[in-house]
Amino acid sequence: MGNELTGPVLRVAGLSKRFGGTQALKDVDLEVMPGEIHALIGPNGSGKSTLIKILAGYHHADPGAVAELDGEPFGLGQVTASRHDRLRFVHQELGLVGELSAIDNLALSHGFARTAFGNIRWPEMERRTSDLVERFGLGIDVRRPLATATPVQRTVVAIAAALQGWEGRRGVLVLDEPTAVLPPGEVARLFDIVREVRDAGAGVLYVSHRMDEIFALADRVTVIRGGRRVATRPVAELTPRVLAELMAGEEMEAAHRPAPPSGPADPVLEVRDLWAGPLRGVGFDLAGGERLGITGLVGSGHEIVPYAVCGAHAGRVSGRLRLPERSERWTEARDADSLGLPLVPADRAGEGVIGDFSVGENLTLPLLDRLRARSGRLRRRRESALAEDWIRRVGVRTAGRGARITTLSGGNQQKVVMARCLAQRPPVLALCEPTAGVDIATRLQLYDLIERQADEGMGVIVSSSDTQDLLALCTRVLVVRDGLIAREISGRDITEPALVHAMEGTE
Repeated sequence: MGNELTGPVLRVAGLSKRFGGTQALKDVDLEVMPGEIHALIGPNGSGKSTLIKILAGYHHADPGAVAELDGEPFGLGQVTASRHDRLRFVHQELGLVGELSAIDNLALSHGFARTAFGNIRWPEMERRTSDLVERFGLGIDVRRPLATATPVQRTVVAIAAALQGWEGRRGVLVLDEPTAVLPPGEVARLFDIVREVRDAGAGVLYVSHRMDEIFALADRVTVIRGGRRVATRPVAELTPRVLAELMAGEEMEAAHRPAPPSGPADPVLEVRDLWAGPLRGVGFDLAGGERLGITGLVGSGHEIVPYAVCGAHAGRVSGRLRLPERSERWTEARDADSLGLPLVPADRAGEGVIGDFSVGENLTLPLLDRLRARSGRLRRRRESALAEDWIRRVGVRTAGRGARITTLSGGNQQKVVMARCLAQRPPVLALCEPTAGVDIATRLQLYDLIERQADEGMGVIVSSSDTQDLLALCTRVLVVRDGLIAREISGRDITEPALVHAMEGTE
């Protein structure tokens, strides 16, 4: 590969980090070789995010840690121009400014092209940005604010920003859960680009919870658990079961698959002639106790369905909805918010939680009217008891209901969002990308939680681009293509090849 140096392009030794009484990392060693894709994997709260933030200079490491780039020492917690050029990051939160366009977001890190008089050369900036994002083929309008883009499109912009000027450089590209909301087609494109970076001689540190990605992409994998490195192995020497056991520290149960429905049930939600964004007259019934999957490629409209049903879609909506157990009357889709159906959104950080609020405040936010006395004052004891009860029920790992929500791992934040929805006792629970950025053990806990709600008669809608979610959770799947339901797959016919073929239109 033309690299004279044969040692690791990145070496970290003895990395520790303590936050107050919490030991987030303890004596972690990590090496990434040139021309290697090195996976980093571990349960939620294991210390992966802390390690990445220390590499990025966001946190300072505790004294005693050693770090080198191409054999040259650098200070963990310090950001220099040379280090920034050789360590590139795509963080799970993406680090984009939603009010700005893709052009502006890319220019934040590499500057604007200017004339001799200092004026911005906008045509050149648009061409440069388009060249970077069009590798993914998603048709992104680089001039529009990213707040109007889909989660997939925002992920692509973040990756493009990290790859600016990368060609031929030796360094490390760090990807933290880059495929959390990407469907299969876009995942394959991303993999091709990651391999291009590796083949050019750079190292890639790839953080993921998806087992299939590790085995499809990585050369070696490091497992951390409880803040410590427990293993570094060549992927070729592992099986999915062995890797799962290293992560969990115990033998894992057999793969989760949904139990077949016990029998026909009455519908708890009826949707007719739903138009929203690319959706063109979608209709379906959801039965009590049913776990209905909705999937499709980017832009098909599948991700809009739960937002429209819950009255959370920002654009124009038309159609009719009915909750038969509540009323015989139909509700116009534009007034869907009056039905009070809760939504677990796709963008947990941006739409699901309020970072400045505590765990308890995030959980009880939509229930405050129920928790008020006749005088209008909030019954604090009742609020606390409710929060404690749901924290226990869904198994949130937290220092207490008063802890800030941002101190929790992504999986535990997702449990809080789900608890907030379930505490409202709805007939229907709608979820978008429910396990994005969630580790294997927490994923199984969320599956069990969702399954329990369905067993108690709740109808569940699961909109997901992750086929693992659909296989593990759903008793029926609707595949949306070009704004229409192109195929319905039920029971044992729900397989990964069937789902992918239906999404791509290659049945």
